[in-house]
Amino acid sequence: MRGVHRSKTAFKFATLALMMLAITLYGFAQVPTTQKPAATTQNLVRGVSGPLGSSNSWSGYSVLNLIPASALFPISSSTTVLYYGFTAGSQADISNMVLYTTARGNLKITAVTPVTYGGVSNPSINLASTSVCPVQPPSVTNPCIVRFDPTAIALSPASDYYFVVYFTPSDPNNSAIGGAQPSLGIAETSLSSWYMESDETRLSVGQSIPSGGRNVPIFLMYVMNN
Repeated sequence: MRGVHRSKTAFKFATLALMMLAITLYGFAQVPTTQKPAATTQNLVRGVSGPLGSSNSWSGYSVLNLIPASALFPISSSTTVLYYGFTAGSQADISNMVLYTTARGNLKITAVTPVTYGGVSNPSINLASTSVCPVQPPSVTNPCIVRFDPTAIALSPASDYYFVVYFTPSDPNNSAIGGAQPSLGIAETSLSSWYMESDETRLSVGQSIPSGGRNVPIFLMYVMNN
């Protein structure tokens, strides 16, 4: 009987070890199963994990998300893929979206890279479609994770990056959408953000990113290589 007891103990230990490994990997790259990436997909920075909250009503606002140079993992990738999380709404109407590059710790823009969804930088994203959001409706417990098109840019630890999305103004659809953010201000992520009630996606090289009070990331969930 003692031999049987030892076997059960060993089995429980092995099972617990596997569970802990799964939890660790999940925390490192938390991507919902409805948007499961390819096996080679990796985080380029620490994405959002833990319980989510919702920040609602975005008509006429630009959301600026900072991807800091200091937070980049030592992963080489020729493309960058951005993932947005929606917690409410049936359609998101975007006027424009860009990725600004600056020198590390500097706000002056050195490059402007368009970001697209479905090949366009001003998409309307149908959040009510199960092909876009398999679990309906989007909520804080079942956020809709939208994968933007791969952007041909290799993130460098010498640069900071600002992903800016401007939601179409005077738009009832955008008044109903919600953006995923870490719950209760608990930022289990390297990302941060702020927002402005103006179009901040039309800046050019040589201009500066408008500063704001940085807070937990809104909408931007993951920055990955695929």
